Amino acid sequence: MKKFALPALLLAASCAVAQDKPAADAKPAAERPADTKAYDRTLKAESAVSKNSTVTIKGKHVPYKVTAGTQPVWDKDGKVIASLFYTYYQRSDVGDKSRRPLVLSFNGGPGSASVWMHIAYTGPKILNIDSEGYPVQPYGVKDNPHSILDVADILYIDPVNTGFSRVLDPKADRATFFGVNADIKYLADWLQAFVSREGRWTSPKYLIGESYGTARVSGLALELQNAHWMYLNGVVLVSPTGLGLKREGPVGQALSLPYYTAAAWYQKALPADLQQKDLKDVLPEAEAFAVNELIPALANGGFLEPQKRSAVAAKVARYSGLSEKVVLQNNLSVPVGTYWKELLRDKGYTIGRLDSRYLGIDKKDAGDKVDYNAELTSWLHSFTPAINYYLRDVLGYKTDLTYNMFGNVHPWDNKDDNTGENLRQAMAANPYLKLLVQAGYFDGATTYFDAKYTMWQLDPSGRMKDRMRFEGYRSGHMMYLRAEDLVKSNDDLRDFIQKSLPAAGTPAKY
Repeated sequence: MKKFALPALLLAASCAVAQDKPAADAKPAAERPADTKAYDRTLKAESAVSKNSTVTIKGKHVPYKVTAGTQPVWDKDGKVIASLFYTYYQRSDVGDKSRRPLVLSFNGGPGSASVWMHIAYTGPKILNIDSEGYPVQPYGVKDNPHSILDVADILYIDPVNTGFSRVLDPKADRATFFGVNADIKYLADWLQAFVSREGRWTSPKYLIGESYGTARVSGLALELQNAHWMYLNGVVLVSPTGLGLKREGPVGQALSLPYYTAAAWYQKALPADLQQKDLKDVLPEAEAFAVNELIPALANGGFLEPQKRSAVAAKVARYSGLSEKVVLQNNLSVPVGTYWKELLRDKGYTIGRLDSRYLGIDKKDAGDKVDYNAELTSWLHSFTPAINYYLRDVLGYKTDLTYNMFGNVHPWDNKDDNTGENLRQAMAANPYLKLLVQAGYFDGATTYFDAKYTMWQLDPSGRMKDRMRFEGYRSGHMMYLRAEDLVKSNDDLRDFIQKSLPAAGTPAKY
């Protein structure tokens, strides 16, 4: 994702819908002592504020302790070079942590903070939005009755330059942090220190990542296992990227088609006979066509027989909601960016990249690129004031640092992305390790069918497929923003965690 400017913290946030009151020492800016050191623009290498609270999940009372703080990143010589901000939730009525799962949560970007899943998905607080995920005022947070905190403790981590996390040593090499493999290495070191400090070595552990975070956690699964001898019970990939698995040419081109079908179905742009079917009845048709007909047709390129070319174009048009003319003009493979502009061009709207339920308005209908991402603008509108209010006023973490929804992590080194293979190796060597893949049907950035393909390719032998699970949702990249899918996606997570806990004494062996 690109870096975006953040809206200022709104004063109206103090009126937010929240179950907890701000910390007692929280004061308006005008009342703060002029010489206070609590409010500055530098990050402390180590800090922590904690509070106790409760939430009702699935009708049951769940007490918990939440800690917001920072923990250092050290170089090989033990010098502090950076510090990561985290928010840690522990159920407080559990005495024995040895059977208590710990979920380690990352978002993506690269350069994105952990805010998205933190206050909209798995945590005990969620932001104030409508049932379809659109912003409403007053901004703020409320209890999440579907959080997985009833079955697992959760740690949300902001990598360097995201959230409040920062480089502290001006001489530190940016390459230490900003690259596929560098990111994995320093985060694994940081996680080992956190787990050791908190006494969680015996806890069943899970990694969950969203978007680019899926590459991060896939790589971490092997790095933690090989470099720190920390073995996991599960990895969850939410809206996964390609994980370095090859899909160029006809395969990569064809994988977008089922997403086109989903987006067109939602926007009521499919032919009448398809439109009247349920989404889950239409998608298997599109998937079968993409694999069995479109890939072979694209493989033939310009030598495809004209009659066959016309027949394939008609089917692409049928399953995408586009005209045959547009399909033929694009040689049977319409680029996804063009699709966002083209589908509703005649109605004067564009559709969202990360969630194609959202509509945008461009300056002109002509062209093949949208002016802006309608869905991301909407999300920043609701998330930014909510996370600032929650961390600063509810949890009482005091700083004048900007909370970077998207931070500067450039240049990012994308070379040697073998994260999919990393995950396969970790699963092969650890019979306990299981995988859950979650994807939204209307996500045009990391499409659901591409996520399925990634899962299929992780284990070409097929010997581990019974340890892999895919779940799809009727929303986009952040499927949990839709109220109905917030329930289902958390239930799927809860079920995955509970089923991946082996019975006591069950050996990890084939």
